[in-house]
Amino acid sequence: MNTEIHRLAEEGKPLPENVTMTLEEFFENDIEGYEYVEGKLVPMPGTSREHGEISVNVILSLGSHVRENQLGRVYPADTTFQVGERVVKPDVAFVFTERLTGEKKKGLPIPPDLAVEVISPSDVLSRIVEKAFNYLAAGTRLVWVIEPTAKTVTVYRSETDIAFLQRDDTLTGEDVVEGFSCPVAQLFE
Repeated sequence: MNTEIHRLAEEGKPLPENVTMTLEEFFENDIEGYEYVEGKLVPMPGTSREHGEISVNVILSLGSHVRENQLGRVYPADTTFQVGERVVKPDVAFVFTERLTGEKKKGLPIPPDLAVEVISPSDVLSRIVEKAFNYLAAGTRLVWVIEPTAKTVTVYRSETDIAFLQRDDTLTGEDVVEGFSCPVAQLFE
């Protein structure tokens, strides 16, 4: 990676547009505030208070269940995952214990078993749906897309197996995070 780009990334400054690098270079450097898609760096804008509160609600509820049942690990939004030829940072992610191998000081070179995306005001719905399908194509078994305005959760199991949950429904971990359940309304409290 170019030393100027590395310096800017280290200082937390915006990178020039059209910066390209290899997947390996991005994964090694884990550039703060960016995801890697098809050879390009994609800036990840800051999130809102609402986004943060919903993400923490998911982490607290899911994390407690995962820890109590020793199922694996739950990760926050600053953890990178390799999803096919992309390096992404889901808002919340879960990985089974037996899949957690390798260097702890780097991102995970695997897709999560469960990926959670909380829609931000700056997000474009078609990009979020595309991201959900990319997770699934790479081996993620379950994707939850949480929509704060409508207070809904869309659950993706495949491109054709999609469920839409509203406030009065219950979100479950199905066969991915067995035994987990949470009222959808609780995510928005």
